[in-house]
Amino acid sequence: MTGVEASVAASSSAAAAAAIVQAIKASGAIIRLEPEEFDKIMSKSEAPLVVTALGGFFTKQHQYLTNYKGLHFYCKSEVPIRLPSDAEVVQAKKIWIPN
Repeated sequence: MTGVEASVAASSSAAAAAAIVQAIKASGAIIRLEPEEFDKIMSKSEAPLVVTALGGFFTKQHQYLTNYKGLHFYCKSEVPIRLPSDAEVVQAKKIWIPN
């Protein structure tokens, strides 16, 4: 790799890192939960709004995102999670959570 190529690669990596930092700032804190803990949050919420998507590379995972008391909660599960009957569900094409 030449010096110019290395410089371009480093700039590209820095830009990607900056984009991730901006995404985290824009979305706020996202708390990742196990399905059992996500269920507890659902039981405390009255008429929760839940965004769902099917994701994963090799194995499909059901993904869930909701808000409770100003915090964002994210969960993924190999099997669908049973949501409350009063939940408003939005089916998304994809949920992207910054690392």
